[in-house]
Amino acid sequence: MKKFILIIFSFVVLVSCEKELNLAPISQVGSNGFFENTNAFTQGINGVYASLGVTGSQDYPSYYVILDESRSDNIYSPGQSGVRDWNAINNFSSTLATLGTINNIWNIAYNGIMRCNTILDQLVENGGVISPAGLKAQYEAEARFIRAFLYFDLVKWFGDVPIFDKFVSPTEALEIGRSPVTDVYNLIISDLEFAIANLPASFSGADQGRATSMAARGILAKVYLTKSGPKLHPNGPCVASGEYDKALTLLNEIINSGQFSMVDDFESIFDYNNEGNSEIVWDLQFISGGVGAGGYYPTEYYDEGWARVNLPFAGGNPGDGSKRISEDLLNSYDDADLRVEPTFQLNYVGDSGDTIDAKFYDKFMDKDFAGGDRFDWSLNYPILRYTDVLMMKAECILQGASGSQSDVDDIVNNVRARAGLDPISDINLDVLLAERRKEFAGENLRWDALVRTGKVLEVMQNFKNTEDSAEKLEEIKADFIIYPIPQKQIDVKKGLYTQNQGYK
Repeated sequence: MKKFILIIFSFVVLVSCEKELNLAPISQVGSNGFFENTNAFTQGINGVYASLGVTGSQDYPSYYVILDESRSDNIYSPGQSGVRDWNAINNFSSTLATLGTINNIWNIAYNGIMRCNTILDQLVENGGVISPAGLKAQYEAEARFIRAFLYFDLVKWFGDVPIFDKFVSPTEALEIGRSPVTDVYNLIISDLEFAIANLPASFSGADQGRATSMAARGILAKVYLTKSGPKLHPNGPCVASGEYDKALTLLNEIINSGQFSMVDDFESIFDYNNEGNSEIVWDLQFISGGVGAGGYYPTEYYDEGWARVNLPFAGGNPGDGSKRISEDLLNSYDDADLRVEPTFQLNYVGDSGDTIDAKFYDKFMDKDFAGGDRFDWSLNYPILRYTDVLMMKAECILQGASGSQSDVDDIVNNVRARAGLDPISDINLDVLLAERRKEFAGENLRWDALVRTGKVLEVMQNFKNTEDSAEKLEEIKADFIIYPIPQKQIDVKKGLYTQNQGYK
């Protein structure tokens, strides 16, 4: 059901020279006659989706694990030797600008954006060849959806970023500086509104996994939630716009569509035999056995010692590089919570028969579905779940959007009931965040929720005070709400970009 991502985006040539901004394909694809029929545009739009798949030795969701989950209070991975990128990120180091992870995600996101821009430019020039005619608007909407999705990640990670709304060459890119977050949001919102108006509510068969109008509504609701958050950083993703009612309207449209529902069994949401279930609003597609089609992100979670005795291939986090679940997160669960067992691996039997204390996520792993190697997991990655839609609705209400306390309590208690827990009442924002944390542990949503609610500095300072036994975490300050601009980008042209405050 997820074949469309496998078509090769053959006409894209990526810039790799370190002396140039790695922002765009260098081939002028329109001049060689590639886009001369519907099939060429179909290959092009499939290549846009491929930018969210496997790139080099990782896939796009791997960066959520490192940049979001490892940054949050869900993971404690100080690393005594400190050689892994996620150790420095976990430790709030001020010297992240030279990390490969930071540079790679910038390049991956902008190359994806330039793929989108290539399609959009060619739709203007040659879109008349597409048949049926309605497919042209759909392809434009899909390209604009992915562009908005990537820009939203860039804003959350880097704050002010350069805007490219059409194909540009690397030379032209050298003249385009960073734009304010509010300007980037204007492009994101425009793109997602177009996607809502021009995409179907669902796809089926081989097209399942393409962007839909419901997915666009959900992402746009997250945009409004984030944009509305308190402005703790002068160039951060939250600008205190107070647009919670706009987010609520979009979330209610998803809810009232009747298209989605909470599944009864929490574990079945992530079952390899149950992909595309009623809980999934939008996910990234992976399939085992195809070249560059399987996912790597599950490998980001587990320890290599566990892999040696449980998998037919090597991989996982080595030694003190383990992305260990924080005691703070584990202690937040009730003993009766049905989500603990399918979310965590707390120990395993090692090579010598000893029981190893582990504490890593196994929500996305099933040994019976291990592919040919550590890059070949077939489980789709959930970007937006229906339960998230419901809990974002509760968040909007608590932030002042229309709705009642009973609406909030009902949403949270439905989630708790599935987890085997008793109902609670008078839920406030802190309680909602605690409930979200347990529901979405390992899904890389915690950091974003802390940032957009303005709780991030308080929560992470408490985490440092109570969890940092290795005394590796640096000062928790507003500067670190976003990441540094990659040093390679700073060095390309003096004065084009200035570094984000607080980074060396």
